[in-house]
Amino acid sequence: MNNTIQKHTLKLVVMSLLITSCSVSKKANKAFENGEFQESITQYENILKKNPEDPEANFYVAESYRLSNRASRAIPYYQKAIDNKLDNDSLGFFYAYALKTSGDYDQAGKQLDRFIASTSNELYLKRANDEIQNLNYLEEVKNKKSFFRVKNMDKINSPYAEYSPVYEDGLLYFTSNRSNNKIYKATGTPFSNIYTVATKGAKIDSATIKPISDIINDNNINDGSVTFSPDGKTMIFAKGNSGKKKGTYDVNLFSSRLRNGIWTEPKQLNINKLNSFDSSPAFSRDGKTLYFASDRSGGLGGTDLYSARKSARGRYSKVKNLGSTINTPGNEMFPYISDDGNMYFSSDGHPGFGGLDLFYAKRSNGKTIIENMGMPVNSNGDDFGIYLFKPDRGFFTSNREGGHGDDDIYTFVNEDPDLKIVNYFLRGVTMTHNDQDSLVILPKTKVELLDFSGEILEDMVTGDDGKFLFRVYEHEHYQLIGEHTRGSTQYLKTRADFTTFGKSVPQEELKKLVTNVHFDTLLVLEKIEKNKTFVLKNIYYDLDKWDIRPDAEIELDKLVQILVDNPAIKIELSSHTDDRAPDEYNMTLSDKRANSAVRYIISQGIDKARMTAKGYGETQLIIQSAQTEEEHQVNRRTEFKILELGQKPVEEKTEEESADDEDRFFDGEGE
Repeated sequence: MNNTIQKHTLKLVVMSLLITSCSVSKKANKAFENGEFQESITQYENILKKNPEDPEANFYVAESYRLSNRASRAIPYYQKAIDNKLDNDSLGFFYAYALKTSGDYDQAGKQLDRFIASTSNELYLKRANDEIQNLNYLEEVKNKKSFFRVKNMDKINSPYAEYSPVYEDGLLYFTSNRSNNKIYKATGTPFSNIYTVATKGAKIDSATIKPISDIINDNNINDGSVTFSPDGKTMIFAKGNSGKKKGTYDVNLFSSRLRNGIWTEPKQLNINKLNSFDSSPAFSRDGKTLYFASDRSGGLGGTDLYSARKSARGRYSKVKNLGSTINTPGNEMFPYISDDGNMYFSSDGHPGFGGLDLFYAKRSNGKTIIENMGMPVNSNGDDFGIYLFKPDRGFFTSNREGGHGDDDIYTFVNEDPDLKIVNYFLRGVTMTHNDQDSLVILPKTKVELLDFSGEILEDMVTGDDGKFLFRVYEHEHYQLIGEHTRGSTQYLKTRADFTTFGKSVPQEELKKLVTNVHFDTLLVLEKIEKNKTFVLKNIYYDLDKWDIRPDAEIELDKLVQILVDNPAIKIELSSHTDDRAPDEYNMTLSDKRANSAVRYIISQGIDKARMTAKGYGETQLIIQSAQTEEEHQVNRRTEFKILELGQKPVEEKTEEESADDEDRFFDGEGE
């Protein structure tokens, strides 16, 4: 794993170094600045042989160990730098970090207290205060009952590094530097490649361990974490960190397709950023979203987790930072999406035991909750790269004590007797009315799923069958938005509410480990036709009044939304009465009510030029000679009629289509 994170951490430390003098050698400094940490350790140690108290040399050795993922070995060097009065804003914080990774939480807390009292650096001060809270929270995590059983996979691990296991079609893919003789100067260890081994669950056939195709692996570059599309035909993996000016200094994401049993030449994804660390990819379960870690500008800390949407053409766009609930000023890496929709990831910024800890993010009552997986899955070492091959068991990586060498792959089982997983899905069909007023399928319709706050959670374009499917969660309100812009016929952009409140399956009724629940709905989009009339849900007025009541505002707000969503249309808003009062009275009252409704809509920001108010009184009764109150209510109605269609909106190209036109960074997915 140290090969994977070196690049972004080097940038951070170079920015943080505030040393004003330079007694160490130029050769040592150059090795450090180039990220050749094993070489820099050797050079600085030579200086320390002559002067063991040199504060700068001690600091650089400590930083070299920390940045090459050996923080616990940095402790005595940090201590020497502090004892010899080195003036550096980051020194005390990273010393505390090293103490934490060694499991010495008490001393880490004391060091953080000393650091907080002595620093004025706002960035490190905030991180130190956060870390104090994290240490306090650890007691709560420790006391949580754990049902996990963990075992080292002895048959696969070696004295070298093995990490990021992924299961695909009877093979366990993993990354290792076990057989490469080319040395990566950052760590003094070999470059990493991707390997496979045949397995049934956690039963490994060690005789089948072998590197994958040379078209993927490169002995002069680190090949890292891998993920597969649901159909197993697309592989996305990380590659980089050659450390050469003419080589791939960044870490980038590459894609390869499986054709006739052979992986194609890898091509860079279009979402990579120049001079950035883009790594640890993971597909969503439907393959439409790619998650990854990146230290690109605009993030919240070291490496953040991002998502990108995949188009039907195989391109990725709409890159989105996952936000401050998941990302911290520290590092978030190695995302994984399980079958139940939870995101697992590793972080050293959320409350953990030291180094990277494994967490999972789940939705609950409309919010995202982050949970530490606790011990024994987590340790004071680095714990990362999780993969579940069943809902209650899987693999992960750790460099904890007691392993075979560097990073090792472990297997785990969740033996919680109450573990019951419920997956909720909202499935539906986009439809419209035909000329005979019958419902028919409306294909090629864009459908978005929004949460209660209006944030888009998922989107898709339906096929010829008009079907859509979204994962939803219990105790949440949602909104569906349908939009059809293809072809000559125009349709109203339409919204529909949906809720899972009151629809959860009681825990006591669950019998299986996994239960899937589907909710069915229709999303009906109406044609935009001149003089077509739509009846609004009843808008009530007080007797002989035309003031807009609060309950009427709710219904008129829906019309406001229609006008916002469909900016090309102009409407007539009309009010109708029953026939139980004099004609002239009904006409005047309905006209006042229609104008009152229009004024309300204008107050909500709609251009008055788009609306005309009209009162029809009792001249357009739906039920002639109405007798019952229910029949009279049908006649008392508010409608809107489309007067003008305006220009049909130009079909905007998606970000994916625009990117194709630009013909740059093509990733080969759409071939």
